[in-house]
Amino acid sequence: MSANEGGLEVEATGETVGEAKWQALRQLERLAPGLDRSSVRFQVVSEGERGLLGVGYSPARVLAAAEPPPAAEPGVPGDVGENGEGPAALIREVLEQITRGLGVETRIELTEQADAIVASCAGRDLAILIGRHGQTIDAIQYLVNAIARRAYPDERKEIVIDAAGYRDRRRTALDRLAVDSAEQALATGSRVVLQPMTSVERKVVHLRLQDYPGVETASEGAEPNRFVVVFAAAGDSS
Repeated sequence: MSANEGGLEVEATGETVGEAKWQALRQLERLAPGLDRSSVRFQVVSEGERGLLGVGYSPARVLAAAEPPPAAEPGVPGDVGENGEGPAALIREVLEQITRGLGVETRIELTEQADAIVASCAGRDLAILIGRHGQTIDAIQYLVNAIARRAYPDERKEIVIDAAGYRDRRRTALDRLAVDSAEQALATGSRVVLQPMTSVERKVVHLRLQDYPGVETASEGAEPNRFVVVFAAAGDSS
């Protein structure tokens, strides 16, 4: 990441140019919450090469630049300050207690989005915080959501706990899982049942497949074990 005449500039890679652009966009949004996506300018550095039989693979590479959004005035709705009150202050307090208990030194940054409050952890040894296959960070996220909802029952926003960009990597994996599941449902004509996910992760799958030809999705089950089902649309003969 670098400054670009007062703006922001990031470089990202991916298996395709489209995936590299998406990764760059996510980086910019982490750096500048509230970023206007239409203002982002992309430059394709390399379209990447797959190589013969997987040998010699090189990723696609892009540069993305944008102007940061205007800074919010202190105290306006949506501002998440370190010394504030309400759900954000509680989330920070709980996370600080958990990370201290795990022996992890981290800096916690909270941002408020339209449908979620995101707590991003930065520091060293974050693998301990993430855990195997994300099990630890998912457990922490579930615990923080449960505590916050008990304290603030009228707060409807999902609380997302992130560390070292894990959620972005998870989102990319969910995109791939969604497409693979759609192809499987079309090929077999059977329902494809995914593993239980949070509402934020289920939304990623639903949005990825909402315009996918020939398939539909639905959420079933009860929290915290609610899951997504992917199936061929009625009347689809493919």
